[in-house]
Amino acid sequence: MDAPIFDPKAFRLTSFEAELTARARDFGARVLAPRAARWDRDATFPIDNYRDMHREGLLGICIPAEEGGLGADFRAYCMTAAELGRYCGATALTWNMHVCSTLWTGALTEDLEMDEATRAEHRRRRRLHYDTILRDGKIFSQPFSEGGAAAAGAAAFGTTAVRVPGGFRINGKKIFASLAGHADTYGILCTEMLPGEKASRKNTLYLGVPADAPGVTVTGEWDPLGMRGTVSRTLIFEDVFVAEDAALMPPGLYFQAAMRWPHMFLTLSPTYMGLAQAGYDFCVRYLRGEQPGTPPVKRRMYPTKQIAVAQMRVMLEQTKALWFQAITEAGPDPSKEQMLRALAAQHTVMENAQAIASLAIRTCGGQAMLKSLPLERIFRDSRCGALMLPWTAELCIDRIGRDALYEKGETDQ
Repeated sequence: MDAPIFDPKAFRLTSFEAELTARARDFGARVLAPRAARWDRDATFPIDNYRDMHREGLLGICIPAEEGGLGADFRAYCMTAAELGRYCGATALTWNMHVCSTLWTGALTEDLEMDEATRAEHRRRRRLHYDTILRDGKIFSQPFSEGGAAAAGAAAFGTTAVRVPGGFRINGKKIFASLAGHADTYGILCTEMLPGEKASRKNTLYLGVPADAPGVTVTGEWDPLGMRGTVSRTLIFEDVFVAEDAALMPPGLYFQAAMRWPHMFLTLSPTYMGLAQAGYDFCVRYLRGEQPGTPPVKRRMYPTKQIAVAQMRVMLEQTKALWFQAITEAGPDPSKEQMLRALAAQHTVMENAQAIASLAIRTCGGQAMLKSLPLERIFRDSRCGALMLPWTAELCIDRIGRDALYEKGETDQ
């Protein structure tokens, strides 16, 4: 089996983290890697992988142990997701959308403020959703983007919910909606429209919308550069009714989470941490003559190849160290320095995954561009990370520069 991305002894992992990441490496090499080219070639959703993840308990990784899941916290989940991303980026990225529906409603909410009655009702409702995952292997997603400023946290979501007898009526659209047409439930972030009030981020609701609810449609084609197996088509909601129990979070709790637990938006990065490792792994195997599907010819003796591998290793170690620190200190009410570090970690992972893959292709040569080998797919998949809201590479740089120079509320006036 491949060596771990994060060595348990060197990074002082708990026994639970070491066991969980080892399970992920075994599952990734045994199940994900042999199928990855198929989902990429045909731009089809990896549904077979999800059936296997259900059988192996991975769909419930962040469901609390007392409610039947594996009980992984933020760091344990991130490292496990990185190991899966190493073998199939599209599967790991879509799995993140599913897992966050349980991470956000599970461990993360335990750090947020709720009165006892609200917390009891929240736990009752989330168990309804958790049971469908654990028992039936139901798949959740959480479409985020709408083509405007809402996904970046700068405006209220354009998708709206209005209270009606027994629940809510939803109208709106989500673009780049991963798992569209394949999830059983869409975790929709939408704005509750209150009489006499303007749309506000404070009134964001997180509602689980059944995929087969009347008024839910999936539109558009899906033929992108990379992450082709995510099948991120467009979702339309036209007068869609959901019951009160569809609420994945109580009113106001998502806004509180976004303000107080911002590391929740770092969960797209584990896939790309895995891809960074995968690009380096391929290059080393190839130069040693050990890459499956290629002749056993060694190319490691050339100084130019050795220098390129050294450059990749330096980038990889820098990325791992910064990212591990960021996921380790994730929690409620981070300091200014912790937030700057989280944004820097996000930017570093997304950009260095692509840089490592690009250098690996140049170093390995023309054969590495063939679709019969995984590096070409790793290269395309890794390019997508810097574009992903809410923390795109550009937005990370913008926020780091501004927040480093200004204290909260400070202006030049």
